[in-house]
Amino acid sequence: MHTLSGKVTSDPSAPLRLAVVAPGGYGKTRLLRELRQAYRDAGVPVVTDWPTTGADDWRRAVMLVDDAHLLPDTQLRMLREVPCPRMVIASRPWPRSPELAELMAPLDRAQLSTWELADVQRICPSAAATIHSLTGGVPRWTVRLAETGGQVTAAVSGAMRYELEVLDEDVVRYLIAARSGLGNRIDLLIALLGMPGTSVGDVMRAARATGLVNPDGTVIPLCGAALSTVVPAEMYLGVLQQLAELQLDRAEPVLPFARSLLGSGAIGSTVATVLATAAHEATVQDSALAAEMFGAAVSAGQPLADVVADWAHAAALSGDLGTALRLADQAILSQNRAGASISAAALAHRGQWARSAQLYTWAREPAFAQIASYAVGSFAAMPPTRRDRLPTALDGAAALMADGVRQSVSGDQAAALSLLVQAAALLEPAGLEALVPDTPAALAALVALHRGEIGIASSLLENAMTSRMGGDVMRVRHRLLLAWTRMARGQLGQATQLMDGLAVREPRDELFSVALAAGLARRAGDTVTLRRVWTQATACLLRHPVDLFTLLPVTELILASARLRDHGSPLLRDAFALLDKLGNPPLWAAPVHWAAVHAAILTDNPAAAEPHVSALELNPTPYGSALARAARCWTAVYAGQVEPAEVTVCARGLRDAGHWWESGRLASEAALRTGDRKAMVSLLDCARQLQVHEPAQPSDVASPLSDREQEVAELVVRGMTYKQIGDTLFISAKTVEHHMARIRQRLGATNRSELLAQLRTLAIGAPK
Repeated sequence: MHTLSGKVTSDPSAPLRLAVVAPGGYGKTRLLRELRQAYRDAGVPVVTDWPTTGADDWRRAVMLVDDAHLLPDTQLRMLREVPCPRMVIASRPWPRSPELAELMAPLDRAQLSTWELADVQRICPSAAATIHSLTGGVPRWTVRLAETGGQVTAAVSGAMRYELEVLDEDVVRYLIAARSGLGNRIDLLIALLGMPGTSVGDVMRAARATGLVNPDGTVIPLCGAALSTVVPAEMYLGVLQQLAELQLDRAEPVLPFARSLLGSGAIGSTVATVLATAAHEATVQDSALAAEMFGAAVSAGQPLADVVADWAHAAALSGDLGTALRLADQAILSQNRAGASISAAALAHRGQWARSAQLYTWAREPAFAQIASYAVGSFAAMPPTRRDRLPTALDGAAALMADGVRQSVSGDQAAALSLLVQAAALLEPAGLEALVPDTPAALAALVALHRGEIGIASSLLENAMTSRMGGDVMRVRHRLLLAWTRMARGQLGQATQLMDGLAVREPRDELFSVALAAGLARRAGDTVTLRRVWTQATACLLRHPVDLFTLLPVTELILASARLRDHGSPLLRDAFALLDKLGNPPLWAAPVHWAAVHAAILTDNPAAAEPHVSALELNPTPYGSALARAARCWTAVYAGQVEPAEVTVCARGLRDAGHWWESGRLASEAALRTGDRKAMVSLLDCARQLQVHEPAQPSDVASPLSDREQEVAELVVRGMTYKQIGDTLFISAKTVEHHMARIRQRLGATNRSELLAQLRTLAIGAPK
């Protein structure tokens, strides 16, 4: 547009024969206005209302014609005879009479298009994305919204109202259909508009010529939002009703169309059926949308009893367990066993495994009932399987899960993990719509973590997150467990990143989240945060009692309570009471005994560690052996009996067993407790070798400090003492003091306050 005006300014006498064809709102009138001004500034006579007025000398003049598509044929024929070397004719692409086509055929063409996001950013950077989304980049509406900062004001709405009110009724009906996602369905449009296909094509072209329809046949959102308020309700709802009937008659997917029914106010049996059908279609990919559509279907007239179980299922998959439980109860009152299964799964997510087992039993879901019973330490007899159940992938996965849990308690640990991994593979293709008390991937990851096989746990959880196994309700659980694997590896920064921004709503997820926060704080030596998190944990444990599948977070909270000297916590007692019910299965008991050893050391009661060390020594697995040897070594170190070779072997064994952070701690503690200088140096070197080095995060701040000095600086900013910093970095407090002296010298700080201020600046975004 500006290029054309520039050419006119540079040479106003040059011939110009131009046709500008574009939909409404694309800037044709604005272009003509700019050309008129450019020619007038150059002294060229401008004719805009011919034949009312003409020119004394056509050879010197320019003719500008707007909205040529509205001119009568006689005037179009007359325009062809005007001897003007400079003529610009603007029109919409429809209607296009033969006379208009003949007039414009010999003219050059100018292209006008919608604006890109970058174009919008130049005139309203603060709301560019919103404006571009609402207008599709149509210049007229883009400029209007830019003037209001992206707000759809009364003036903007009024302008859109006028555009719609002057349109032909068939065009409006088409716009409603296009807004419903059916703008390119010629077969439906023929029935909707009651006209042959050629006439439907004319209506479509007329609609596109308004500039309110995108090239792909969708309506720009600003217009779509106005349709439901500008168009008379009887017409708007009538079109939706007719489209609903046409969709059902064709027995094809209705989800894209049904989205337009949400919030439209359309009711009736046909609309209700379409919404319910769409809800079933949406359940797999978008359970939250499915739940919303089930609710809309009931509001439109669908009997609640017809969809209550499916609605509860969708709500549960989406993570709305409150709604799921309310609806499932109504289904149970109607003797609907599916409702009991949904309620059982929801209660499992909330830690109420005993009630979950009862409901699964009544629902005749023996595999899940068995898993729920094991969770609370029960070996209740399993009910028979329902005879009407089909051998689906979910049933097969459930059976493998139950066998896997049983093996983990009373059989072969490796077999247990294998069965659960098989269950995860079987469920993965159908996992999006499978409502389960826990996913096989999560259970397999727990078993792997209890065996120290961190890599297997990570891989399982990453696959589960990619496939969205178990629906949205399991997303948080999988991510928390993945964060746990990172914490176990000593990758504390990655664990923190996985937890950042995670919306935790249910008690089980809350327990894992709080335990992770406690574990990260304990490993960072952050007692203030640990104390705050412990307060949250005590409240969380009131909502979620100890069960078999939460022993990992329980062990972390046992250590937190010991670190804070909270001797009133019943966690250790409750954990062993549960394990006693199950016969103290080695796989599940090992981390609890390991935590008990450390709790005894933290509370200066090494004698209390002995029975747990002995219990670990009875564990026949390589993992159990590694923990047992390390526990025996740790108690010896605490007693001042440091054997450097044994400590080194045990520390490396701990790392191989998945306890990466603890491996470095053992070597560091031994170094601090030995009186042998050579042994201390050797053990500190071992600790540094075992320390996990996470990838550095990009920083915009150039630091004058070395990596080690940067690490020391960050810990000083956190408020840690030299001793705590030394413990964290596996160096002596004296070495920390030397680092701080060099840091002060490099930064030129004259006092502690100035030093801390500079360190806070350098610590932001620096490598961790």
